[in-house]
Amino acid sequence: MIKSSDLPTISVLYLDKAIHATFHFVFTVLWFLFLKKKLDTSNSYKPLVVSFILSFFFGIAIELMQKFFTTTRSADIIDELANLTGATLAVVAIVVLNKCSSIVDRI
Repeated sequence: MIKSSDLPTISVLYLDKAIHATFHFVFTVLWFLFLKKKLDTSNSYKPLVVSFILSFFFGIAIELMQKFFTTTRSADIIDELANLTGATLAVVAIVVLNKCSSIVDRI
């Protein structure tokens, strides 16, 4: 039988940052798809930039609200870097997908 103390531990710090990045990846992709459809444009550049900026400033707003409006949470610049990483990965994924298969142009 294995003792629980012998099991490897996963740092909650890294899991938290992965969740931040994943959330902003999905957030950016969804905003991009929404804006691409709403703007009804063949150019993907504008909805991509706007969705990235929305994700970035939303992340900053959440961190500032945690700092100034809660007593149980605190702002963390590393959280914002994780948010930025997720949004950046979303932009890269969209650009690469479009280059490889032009799927974005067909939306």
